[in-house]
Amino acid sequence: MTQNSDKTASCKNKIEFSNLYYCISLTICGFNSFDYCKFLQVDLGKQESEFMSTCNSKRSELQDEIIELGGRLTEDHECLNFFDSLDDLISASEEELDSVKKALALSVRETLALKRLLDDVPTQTELIQYERRFSELYTNIQDKLRQTRRYYATYNALLEIKDLMLKETSLLNSISSQFQDAIASSASKMKLIDSMVGILKGIQQKLNKVHLSHQEEQQVCNALKEKYAAATAEQRRCYTLLKAFQEECAKNEKLRTQNFV
Repeated sequence: MTQNSDKTASCKNKIEFSNLYYCISLTICGFNSFDYCKFLQVDLGKQESEFMSTCNSKRSELQDEIIELGGRLTEDHECLNFFDSLDDLISASEEELDSVKKALALSVRETLALKRLLDDVPTQTELIQYERRFSELYTNIQDKLRQTRRYYATYNALLEIKDLMLKETSLLNSISSQFQDAIASSASKMKLIDSMVGILKGIQQKLNKVHLSHQEEQQVCNALKEKYAAATAEQRRCYTLLKAFQEECAKNEKLRTQNFV
């Protein structure tokens, strides 16, 4: 816009310089004729019309430039508004992305916790293996217990036999020591016989006691045999049920695998 104003001022200065030049020429040469004045008036009108046309063209150019600059300013303002809205949208998207990331991290933690819980829960196959191992351990413990009981029973029986043999040895030694004195008189013989009768009664009582104990042990043994037979039958039934259960578990595991696939 400053350049166009400079051009207009330059044209105006040229016209004024031309008029001044004509006036100086008239003064110097002494021309004062009417024809020359008329010619000068015509020339000035022509110059004025040219100047006006130049100014009009420049004004139209300046108006076009003003309109163009106004459009550019409008477009720049719209672009600034667009960039501002785009920045707001980016900020909102970043906040939403952060919230989604936090929710995703929380979901991942919950998923990992549930996965650990599922890993801690044994499967059907693992339960069957645990049951087998517990059954084997129980069988080994029962075998060890029976063996230990047999050892204790054998020890107690041998200890009792030892006590009886010691008593028998002591009795025989007593009889042997008293026999020579007993045959010397009839009173000693009767005393020895009474002593032998008392010993015989004691042995008979001991024998009866042993028989009673043997009968009780026999009854316990028979009861244990009956219990063992019932337990064997129950074991066979449980084994059959366990086998059927294992087969059903295998079928269930297979169906679950197919459903997951």
